[in-house]
Order: sequence, then structure tokens, then C-alpha cells
Amino acid sequence: MIVDHERVRKGEQPPWIVSDDLWERIEPLLPRWEYALSRPGPKRLPDRLVLQGILFVLHTGIQWEFLPQELGFGSGMTCWRRLAEWNEAGVWQQLHETLLAELNAAGKLDWSRAVIDSSHTRAARRGPKAGRVRSTVPGQAPSTT
Repeated sequence: MIVDHERVRKGEQPPWIVSDDLWERIEPLLPRWEYALSRPGPKRLPDRLVLQGILFVLHTGIQWEFLPQELGFGSGMTCWRRLAEWNEAGVWQQLHETLLAELNAAGKLDWSRAVIDSSHTRAARRGPKAGRVRSTVPGQAPSTT
């Protein structure tokens, strides 16, 4: 298994293990899935286990397909699909807003240290056309041929 035990202090849980407190915040935001008894195929893995698989991949940096099955988080493809499903449903944005609201209500945010990130601003396609670059030397360079 590819776990860096140096990063996990003795007596602490690994960062990919979802605490009950965090799960209580996340679970209501997840899209509901109705399990059809007559549906063929394997039973859908619990969302909490899949979330832990997602966090394991993000924390360790391994590729999705190398997620160890022995951990019980499902396959890397299952985790990847569920991540995409939750992203499409806006789960992460809702969680972010919920946590910010909780922190703000508790007076634990210092808005004077907030930063506006322009990476969320859409750029025009390929940007404006650049003009010809002007030379910084007075004349042309001598030919080498």
C-alpha cells in the first residue's frame, strides 16, 4: 500500500478518513440515489466509503486506477465517476458555501485577509492579437551565412 505513515501522526486518523462531524455536513448535499432491487449488477458502494477513496487519491497523489482495492473504497473508476457526479451536482460549491457560512457565523473568518482570484474570470478566446515585437537593438544582426 502507498501510504506515507510519516505524514500521519501516532494516534491521529489518516486525512482521508471522513469524521462523523464532517459526514453530517456532506451527506445532505449529496444527490439521492434510488436503489432498484431488480437492477442487475453489483450493489452501489456507500457514498462515505467512496468519498474516503477520493480523498485517499487526492492526498497521496496516486492515479485513479492504482487505488488499492484492499482499502475497501471501491475501484478508482468508481471514485472518479462519483467525484464527477458530485461535481456536476454542485456538491463542492455547496459544501464550500456551508463551511464559509458556519465559520463566518462563529467569527472565525478574517475577511480583511481575503484574496480575489482572477483564475475564475473567463478570458477571451486566445486573448487579443499581439502586435509585432519591436527590436531592442538599433540595427539588424549580421548574417551568419
